[in-house]
Amino acid sequence: MASFNKVILAGNATRDPELRYTQSGMAVVELGLAVNEKRKDAQGNWVDDVVFVDVTLWGRTAEVAGEYVQKGSAILIEGRLKLDQWTSQSGEKRQKLKVTGDKLVLLGQKPRDGQSQAQAAPQASAPARGGYSAYDEGPPPQASSGAGADDGGDLPF
Repeated sequence: MASFNKVILAGNATRDPELRYTQSGMAVVELGLAVNEKRKDAQGNWVDDVVFVDVTLWGRTAEVAGEYVQKGSAILIEGRLKLDQWTSQSGEKRQKLKVTGDKLVLLGQKPRDGQSQAQAAPQASAPARGGYSAYDEGPPPQASSGAGADDGGDLPF
């Protein structure tokens, strides 16, 4: 039977990333992500549902997160679910579902004191294992001048 494990989450960092390096020199970051959803309750009032997710990033993606992500930053994480299991000091078996991120996209920077949103740092992204992601391949291709395009570059509708 085939398996598929993919998660895409967009939300806000709940704390500053904790950048560390393994003994082999690999960067790793642990961060929290809050994903908000608005819904109507039984009385018709809007309520916020918040899901808190622990995310682990590795390699260059971890370094980018450590440099650019701060508490409150809007980010998108693409990755996979991982179940961590351990035994507590009291002997109880514990488990927690986490996300191991493969890609990170900075959706915008939280403005700093005296800075407008437009002046904040530009968006960036970094793939986890080298290469390019769908989010950082550069500008979109230019429209061709073939059939259907007029000389002014305007859309036909």
